[in-house]
Amino acid sequence: MCETTSSALPRAVISRSALAAAASAAVRAGGRTADLRRDAWGHGVLTVAQAVTAAGADQVLVDSAGEVDTLRLEGIVGITSGAADIDPALLYGLPDDEGFLAVRPVMRLTGHVMSTKRLRQGDAVSYGYTYRAASDTTVALVTGGYAQGIVRALGNRAHVEVEGVARPIVGRVAMDVCVVDLAGADAAHGQEVTYFGGTGPAAPGLTRWAEVTGMSVAELVTVAGAHASRGWEA
Repeated sequence: MCETTSSALPRAVISRSALAAAASAAVRAGGRTADLRRDAWGHGVLTVAQAVTAAGADQVLVDSAGEVDTLRLEGIVGITSGAADIDPALLYGLPDDEGFLAVRPVMRLTGHVMSTKRLRQGDAVSYGYTYRAASDTTVALVTGGYAQGIVRALGNRAHVEVEGVARPIVGRVAMDVCVVDLAGADAAHGQEVTYFGGTGPAAPGLTRWAEVTGMSVAELVTVAGAHASRGWEA
């Protein structure tokens, strides 16, 4: 049975420095209204609203009158209708279709290693045995599954980052976990795994996710951010 507590959830880590830099770049590029609907695309309305207005935006577009009221207490103008004209790809540090990042990603989606297991050549993992080890290897069971926005189609077709190295997701993605091939390396219990974002090989990972799933980068980051526990870093 998989863990169901918050410790089993992926973690959406928002970098305050990356957000400040991205907000400044987005406002400099033009526009006065930022799109903060869907909880600022999974990044957190209040934190992003504070950053983008500090960078010079006039107002933010949100989903509800309650959010408008909350922002008013912070001295921020929120609206629930009209169009946003600040580039969201810059504001949130999202990659384009080629994986190019104009600014550092604001969100880093992470999981952690729950356990590792040695596989012999031919051993299979996960539902339906869609992956069999081509040679002896070690795999890790990692928090994060399709219930948290790690789309099932990513199994056998996308990578995560473990200690600065890209490692493939193997087998079918389960509801709350997935399996990562460590290629014979080892990983400690609790070792952080990065799905996308940060400054390493996973930074533009959403581009590959979009290619595999047919979903947009905007949809993918919003869903993943909304279903993760949220934390902040410098």
